[in-house]
Amino acid sequence: MRAHSGTARRTVLAGGIAFALLATVPTAHALSERPQQPRGSLVLVGGGLKDDNKQVYGEIIKRAGGPAARIGVITAASVPESQDPHAGDPERCSNSACNGAYYADLFKRHGAADAQWIPLDIDHVANADSDAVVDRINSMSGFFFGGGDQYRYLTTLLHGDRHTDSKVLAAIRAKLAHGAVVSGSSAGAQIASGADMVSGGESYEGLRDGSAPGYYEDPARLAYIPEGGFGFLRSGLVDTHTGAYGREGRALRLAADTGHDRVYALEENTALVVDDPGTPREHLTVLGPNGVAVLDLRGARAHTSAAGWTLRGARYTYLTDHDRYDARTWAPRPAPGKRPLHPTSTAPVPANTDVFYSSANPDGTPYSFRTTARALASTRAQNTANATTFESGPRFDVTFSKAGGFSAWTGDGATAQTLIGMRISITPR
Repeated sequence: MRAHSGTARRTVLAGGIAFALLATVPTAHALSERPQQPRGSLVLVGGGLKDDNKQVYGEIIKRAGGPAARIGVITAASVPESQDPHAGDPERCSNSACNGAYYADLFKRHGAADAQWIPLDIDHVANADSDAVVDRINSMSGFFFGGGDQYRYLTTLLHGDRHTDSKVLAAIRAKLAHGAVVSGSSAGAQIASGADMVSGGESYEGLRDGSAPGYYEDPARLAYIPEGGFGFLRSGLVDTHTGAYGREGRALRLAADTGHDRVYALEENTALVVDDPGTPREHLTVLGPNGVAVLDLRGARAHTSAAGWTLRGARYTYLTDHDRYDARTWAPRPAPGKRPLHPTSTAPVPANTDVFYSSANPDGTPYSFRTTARALASTRAQNTANATTFESGPRFDVTFSKAGGFSAWTGDGATAQTLIGMRISITPR
């Protein structure tokens, strides 16, 4: 059986939608005035979660109770069996049922006492309001949302355009509030978003054309859902597959367009662990072989001229394994064992003519944006570096700068692993 670990890079997200307003959620200030309840945690993976990632699977299981963990697997973002031409072939199937069984088996292999597929998909929407399914949810200590198309999660668990909690989602929300762990990968991480959840798009087209609410048949068009996803993580926008698909550009454009000043840009096979989500104590930890970028737009300024869209003053922080981040104070804390990098290399930063890894470039490489940022951090020969988009008309220049407040951190004394506060600007030409 082939697991559906996430949406393919160029997948078309089908269907036009119009959502009702999401119910009001208490602000951090309001939460701080309430008696504090026990809170659960989130483990959000940027897609591409490998079967042998003991670190991430182990973290989910530990937070769900360790050897006593009972994991509910929800794969409603997958196509149902009725739409999978290979539904009867265990080696080729990729539908909600076989993907659910696949993940349930993985969790048990990694040490969970029990893991079960929760029978929810677009062919069984009624199950989201079934008392029997709610009883199963209430017997679980953790949850995992698989990848696919996040619109199917809205259809199955938020009553589609009504955007109201189903009984199952309300039960999961209550379990989270009382200590359960909620995890997910790719669309399963994206659906944890609050307002303005990204629903598609590429970086270049987003920079050139801006964003628009809804879903579009054109997979390159930058789009978002104003009412958001489940709203488990509201301290910043969330994007996934970031470095692997070159999504830093679309994340910056969407945040600027929608008035957000922070994005958590998750990379593949790596988790962002969120403790006390939605409270003033919210803090985050990165686990895995890649990283999580925190895009900070508090001091950024965007405008559009005849030449195109410009962004100045954004900051890029790149966190890696065991780095921590305080959402309230915006303060990153490199992992123990990392120390400030004092570069000795005088090598110039290599040229980068495809900073957002364009699908139109057959010779492009993933993680291009991160590669340039790290190369600049690792040399003392220059304080700025320029990269460009592969596409032109206009072509966008991206300038990386080691301005005041920037620091790089290393575990081996030579390579830049963690970056804090690199300044980013994007200009058309």
